[in-house]
Amino acid sequence: MSALGAAGVSSEWEWPVGDELRPWLCERLACVPVRALPAGDKRRAAVAVAVTQAGLGADLPDLPRHAHWSLSPALVLTRRAATLRAHAGQWAMPGGRLDAGETPEQAALRELHEEVGLACSAGDVLGRLDDYATRSGYLITPVVVWAGAAREMQAQPGEVQSIHRIAWDELMRADAPILNHVRGAEHPVLRMPLGRSWVAAPTAAFLYQFREWLLFGRPTRVAHFDQPAFAWR
Repeated sequence: MSALGAAGVSSEWEWPVGDELRPWLCERLACVPVRALPAGDKRRAAVAVAVTQAGLGADLPDLPRHAHWSLSPALVLTRRAATLRAHAGQWAMPGGRLDAGETPEQAALRELHEEVGLACSAGDVLGRLDDYATRSGYLITPVVVWAGAAREMQAQPGEVQSIHRIAWDELMRADAPILNHVRGAEHPVLRMPLGRSWVAAPTAAFLYQFREWLLFGRPTRVAHFDQPAFAWR
């Protein structure tokens, strides 16, 4: 029996595969009492926490090529283009501001298609994670989306530098999460290690809550974790 205690999971770091994965994930998400935050004067935004089936793993440039392949399901992350005015070069999930009249689910699906070329439908939305308010003035709603095999993705020119499938087993590292304090921050800054580097909140907050709630089954809130100073603007 695994740490998750789920049928069909044969060891601590394994999950259902094939047709069993999506309903298993839906069942896990149904147990998450999502916490929404008031927008106040913050701008509404959404990101797609896009789940792909087993295939290409972390695909990080500082790992040897043979380490890229993984049988683990994965989450889609991007590196933002270096030419962007805000948050250039940072790790992110496909996402952006809500257009007038949009729901977070609609915005997440639109941005997923625009940024990485994945055309998912409303029926592929599996649920949400907790809202996260950023230092730069956004209230972000993470929307979990089933992306299936996602065999072909294409980066949006000028906005996305590269696309990466981050294998779930990369989230389970013993050195995750990384918590430290910075001057001017009331709460710890949250980072998640990837390869020999790391990703910061808010993206790290979504990765960490996905891991804790869905993979470990541990109730965990993340909205209080802070961001590094470079992400405050």
